[in-house]
Amino acid sequence: MKKVRYAFIIVAALTAALFVLNIFMGSVRIPWREVSAVLFGGDGVSNPAIRFIVVESRLPQAVTALLAGAALAVSGLMLQTSLRNPLAGPSILGISAGAGLGVAVVMLLFGGSVALGSISVGGRTAVLLGALAGSLLIMALLLLLSSWLKNTLMLLIAGIMLGYLTSSLITLLNFSSTAEGVHGYTIWGMGTFNSVSMRQMPLFAGVSLAGLALSVMLIKPLNLMILGDNYARNLGLNLMRTRNLLLFATGVLTAVATAYCGPVSFIGLAVPHIARIIFRRDDHRVLLPATIVLGGAVALLCNLICVAPSDSMLPLNAVTPLIGAPVIIYVIVKRR
Repeated sequence: MKKVRYAFIIVAALTAALFVLNIFMGSVRIPWREVSAVLFGGDGVSNPAIRFIVVESRLPQAVTALLAGAALAVSGLMLQTSLRNPLAGPSILGISAGAGLGVAVVMLLFGGSVALGSISVGGRTAVLLGALAGSLLIMALLLLLSSWLKNTLMLLIAGIMLGYLTSSLITLLNFSSTAEGVHGYTIWGMGTFNSVSMRQMPLFAGVSLAGLALSVMLIKPLNLMILGDNYARNLGLNLMRTRNLLLFATGVLTAVATAYCGPVSFIGLAVPHIARIIFRRDDHRVLLPATIVLGGAVALLCNLICVAPSDSMLPLNAVTPLIGAPVIIYVIVKRR
């Protein structure tokens, strides 16, 4: 256990260092002394624009990357464990595509706002509700199919087909929408951690932390599910209720990350394997916290690469495959 403890300390320190770098570095060059003065209340800041960049842009961007990376990584781990398939993930099973369909309906069909009677919801709240509804719809279909398909491989293939179906519906919505709507949805689909302001942070952080707390509560059932369905039933585990909770937690975490950051690829699929490679454990008492921390670290690293070019920002989904794809190829080759 000493090796596990030391590895966890190193990973946590790396994540903290990446978090600090995300605040001190960006596309706009600001002296580190002035950034420190903004963060710690010093008198060295002469330009109010610097305070705005640090407090209203870099700080929420770093927090968003930390929470969204953790949420997507844990979602991938829970799906891989429950389906006992190393290639399961929010994007592979169509949950991310379902969230994207919900966002497309809100942005392309309803123009960014949804009205229910006298109640009208718009902005990020409407996008979040659309993403949550879309991901829950896909999860409900997966639950229905899981009662018919006992083979987890068939369920994985069904999830991929659902992803293709939702992608087709999104294409039809794009085709019938306005140019402004298509442009907005395309920009959203590129992915970014720079879309959550300090005013929106309480909602984003609250939903993300609630989903992560639920995933931590499912550590014991996840360990039992590794042993197989029959063994888990003999130990008193209600498999149907546990799978429902797992899929609900996955849907909430995927929905909030997708709604605010776009359909971020590869983090949910690759980070659990990175955690297994580093910690060499299948015990979720170690693996799940490690995946949370590593998910935040990978997301912070990707965000740092995105903001590296001066006076511009790379799309997030142009960077995440550079880290995630080699990990998946390594896993496939190693397991043959």
